[in-house]
Amino acid sequence: MVLEEKMIMNGEPEDEEEEDEDEDLVDPLETMREKCVELEHCVHTHARLEQCENRVSARSSTTEDCTEELFDFLHARDHCVAHKLFHSVK
Repeated sequence: MVLEEKMIMNGEPEDEEEEDEDEDLVDPLETMREKCVELEHCVHTHARLEQCENRVSARSSTTEDCTEELFDFLHARDHCVAHKLFHSVK
């Protein structure tokens, strides 16, 4: 009887259940970003970003960076996410 009371007070079984619930949570923002990257406009801007990265990495010394292409891609992806994600938020 004393052992059962100690187990209840320590809360060992409840701790295991809380850890399982935390592991099952998925961030909807990340899943929406993955889906939006596959859409036509995002694919186009991502391809331009990859071309720029390949061009810059092929040169030994260059002042060019891919900031503009990166911002274009992030803008396109976030624009898509905003329209899809906020319709599902209550």
